[in-house]
Amino acid sequence: MEIETVTDNQKLRVAKKIEKMFGHIDPKLPPEMCPIRDIMALASDKWSILILLYLGYFPTLRFNRLKKKVYGISSKILSERLKTLEADGYILRKMYPEVPIRVEYNLTDFGHSYLQKLLDLTEWVQKYSETILANRSKFAK
Repeated sequence: MEIETVTDNQKLRVAKKIEKMFGHIDPKLPPEMCPIRDIMALASDKWSILILLYLGYFPTLRFNRLKKKVYGISSKILSERLKTLEADGYILRKMYPEVPIRVEYNLTDFGHSYLQKLLDLTEWVQKYSETILANRSKFAK
């Protein structure tokens, strides 16, 4: 009789979750029609993740301040990502009728729930970053 380890149980749980996640998708659909892929692509690109992390740290940010925080992002891409994140319900955009117009962004409760998952992943990356860098180094040789 073979003894199951904790790792074996974790692998089994992961396999069951993946089956549950993808088992209902019609295999006749083209891969680009995958609903999981669609949502994950929009919510987990590098810019969206940084925007959500900064809005989690600074409860309210205006466009230019957010642009300064998300180093390297163009105004066009920031505007596009903010619209997408707002449309999907991760953030709220509040416009004040002032001259000049003041616009502020903050996370919704839904955005906070997603941020928690991002933080779990961020903690995992921090924990294993040295391992990943060592693996890259070995692979490059």
